[in-house]
Amino acid sequence: MNYIWTEDTGAGFHFWELVNKYLFHGGFSVESKGSNQGILDAARKLGPKDGDRYYLAFDIVYDNMDVMNKYLELREIAAAYPGQIVILDMVCFEYLILSFGRLTEWTGTGKKDKVAVREDILAAMDGHRIDTGRIADGKTKEYLMGFKRFSTERVIKAVTYELTENDEWSVKGKKMGKCWHRDCCVVQDTSRVKCGMAEGMSGDGKIMALLEDAETQRVLVPCTSQRPGF
Repeated sequence: MNYIWTEDTGAGFHFWELVNKYLFHGGFSVESKGSNQGILDAARKLGPKDGDRYYLAFDIVYDNMDVMNKYLELREIAAAYPGQIVILDMVCFEYLILSFGRLTEWTGTGKKDKVAVREDILAAMDGHRIDTGRIADGKTKEYLMGFKRFSTERVIKAVTYELTENDEWSVKGKKMGKCWHRDCCVVQDTSRVKCGMAEGMSGDGKIMALLEDAETQRVLVPCTSQRPGF
């Protein structure tokens, strides 16, 4: 049996369900463990049977010491079951949204300041952290200084949520906003609804564009042996 364990709930968990449905045709059992700690606790008790594979969507953030301590222990557990317990190389679910190449085009966001911050953050990513030394723009530096407790994950989530604030594009509710995975409506009043879609696009086409984007595909590389055609 193949499993995807995620710390995400709500929209993040829904994202992994969509990954399973559209990329892997239901070939995985997708389970939320509620938190990074939940994934670690479940892994501590795990003794994989022959043929079982567990892919762990564990948020890896280098500037969060609590997360890193859990990650180091999780790596030791995974090393005891090579090929059966695999930690996906990801920052967090929200980063997959933030790095999506067509994010600002599709959502039609008018927040030019946050669009600029997004570009600076993506350019400053160094593995699993924001290298603030790479950021030269004064407004972006000021924005980052506004976080009382700065962390890469905290910043990524804040910017992502601002760029997907419309309910139809939201990634922080119980599920992904419907515009991510349902056929497009025809937007009649663009002053009332923020949307960058000039033409109708199928839900299948939109979610596949997200799932086949570069960062999502990079994270899912270990799982692709389970995908038909790979």
